[in-house]
Amino acid sequence: MGPAGRTGTTAGVNLLGLRSHNTALVLDLLRTAGAEGISRLELAERTGLTPQAVSKITARLRADGLAADAGRRASTGGKPRTVLRLVPEAGHAVGVHLDRDELRAVLVDLDGTVVGERNTPLDLGAGADAVLTRVAGVVEELWGERDEIPREAPAEPVASAAPGEPGEPGGPEARGDEAAVRGRRRLSLLGVGIALPGPLDHARGVLHRVTGFPEWDGFPLRDALSQRLGVPVVVDKDTNAAALGLAVGGEGGSFAYLHLGTGLGAGLVIGGSVHRGPRTGAGEFGHQVLQLDGPRCGCGDRGCIEALCLGAVARGDTDEAARVLGTGAANLVGLLDIDRVLLGGRIVEAAPEAFVRGVREVLEARARRTGDTPVPVRIASGGGQAGGRDGGEGGHRESGQRVAEGAAQSVLAPVFGRGDG
Repeated sequence: MGPAGRTGTTAGVNLLGLRSHNTALVLDLLRTAGAEGISRLELAERTGLTPQAVSKITARLRADGLAADAGRRASTGGKPRTVLRLVPEAGHAVGVHLDRDELRAVLVDLDGTVVGERNTPLDLGAGADAVLTRVAGVVEELWGERDEIPREAPAEPVASAAPGEPGEPGGPEARGDEAAVRGRRRLSLLGVGIALPGPLDHARGVLHRVTGFPEWDGFPLRDALSQRLGVPVVVDKDTNAAALGLAVGGEGGSFAYLHLGTGLGAGLVIGGSVHRGPRTGAGEFGHQVLQLDGPRCGCGDRGCIEALCLGAVARGDTDEAARVLGTGAANLVGLLDIDRVLLGGRIVEAAPEAFVRGVREVLEARARRTGDTPVPVRIASGGGQAGGRDGGEGGHRESGQRVAEGAAQSVLAPVFGRGDG
């Protein structure tokens, strides 16, 4: 194909895809605006869309119950502008963390607020049918509770915009907007996100040889669970889900989230996006070899950082486990030049100060050798809310909950235009 053909391909845009992309831009701005809302004029300015395009998009969102009036705001000239807000309860997602011995699930709304949760023991080695039955049961319990909320019958379609400020609603829409939104609102389950130990194929939703559970190798978890539940399913590694949740929650820049629990892995965020690699296998942090003649690891190799860390923990030597974890973290810092290292997982949470101190000492020693500024390390928290804290004291959310919430975000992310969900 010649240059002209390539140019035409680049310039040509699928109208349905473009409409979805533009809608996602508007939804994301509505979400970040919060309860105060945002005007159509501001939406047009910040998205680069025409006022007419914004008017059409917001009319559809209002008709679907995804957006509603948030009042009026004074303008520099003319009549006050109507501002719009996201309706968080108009859509939901379930996030599930399948650990080797535990299942934790959350139901979140469009804002990511948890509105329901479950936590139950699980044996990941019990077989696919048993595990899928347990997952499906928990999802149905969570959604069934939410779906029992009484809802009004559908109202008449929302009126289209009337002349005035581009996209400004006419009298009938303004008077009946809240009632119309309440009437048209349907509690929609957008999908289920499943997060579990790797390795796995995120793109196809197929598991590989999960460390310690080789019987899952090749199992099509995404398709099998989607068929049972009748909704879309996203499958990812637990560390990637946690990293996505942190990034969505405001943890900016490039960072590594190191999760030490029943195993050890890393979620990598580079330039604000989760990095999975072309085969979605990035982040197998626990299976880098630190000791060639070391103890046998569950993956079949020797001297993996996971085996060394868990072995030290089993001996009660938390300081040694932290030093080993810090050595692996220093390798990541040298390879990726990340901004910070975040720690989580049930083992870390049992002794947060010791792990933060031990990892920090290794990173500071590396910085002295290289002349670089030490990379900060801290316990992962709810995203940007703890961005200024550099220690291990309190305020962090339990890692299992963080992973489950991140799994739910893997469903919500595309709705708001994130490409790394």
